[in-house]
Amino acid sequence: MRNVTLRHQKNVEGQEVIRSEKHIFMCDVCNKSFHYKFLLKLHVAKHSEERPYVCDACDKSFKWLRNLKVHQRIHTGKLPYSCLECNKSFRQSGQLTAHQRVHTLERPYSCRVCKKCFAQQGSLKAHQRTHTAERRYSCGICNKSFTEQGNLKVHQRTHTGDLPYSCVECKKSFRCSRHLKAHLRIHSGERKYCCDVCSKSFIQRQSLKFHLLIHSEERHYTCGVCRKSFKQPSTLKVHERTHT
Repeated sequence: MRNVTLRHQKNVEGQEVIRSEKHIFMCDVCNKSFHYKFLLKLHVAKHSEERPYVCDACDKSFKWLRNLKVHQRIHTGKLPYSCLECNKSFRQSGQLTAHQRVHTLERPYSCRVCKKCFAQQGSLKAHQRTHTAERRYSCGICNKSFTEQGNLKVHQRTHTGDLPYSCVECKKSFRCSRHLKAHLRIHSGERKYCCDVCSKSFIQRQSLKFHLLIHSEERHYTCGVCRKSFKQPSTLKVHERTHT
């Protein structure tokens, strides 16, 4: 063993840890080195399939005690991290940090290709697959593939008929929470999507998107018979009836 200087320090919990002046604590699997022995111990667990920490409620097991404690909050309903703006609560501090960007509008994760910014790292990773055309999640029934696992789950409900999100007002059900949220605005009358040109507001984002075409000179919808073009798809459909 080479000559090194060891320092005895205490961590935030008051426990004594050993820190070296050189990287002497090395992983036998990948040769990564650490100043602290306890960091090496945590790292080595990544190479192991051992999961010694078991939930007494559902028998799910974990490599690290901290992950078990977070998981157990699913069963206890404990949400210790609360937003000061809206009082919404979360199981993990990271979830609260991500949520707070809804209020601050902070988007710290930027795409290197198109510079589009995102509030969450997971959203950035999913977006980056649109540039690589990588679709790693495939439907076992129809083989349609998706960039995000969540989109695959929503798609699979088209095969199962599962509609887990229900409106408390009219009992109408939907495949995904996003569709339910959009539907709820019909009952609340909320019009959150506003036109920057004429200030007209809409319940649905898609309605605003079509409305903006009125202010644009672009005509993306073309008749296959006479090649006349239109700003909106609904106008094209009306026109196409003149040919039938």
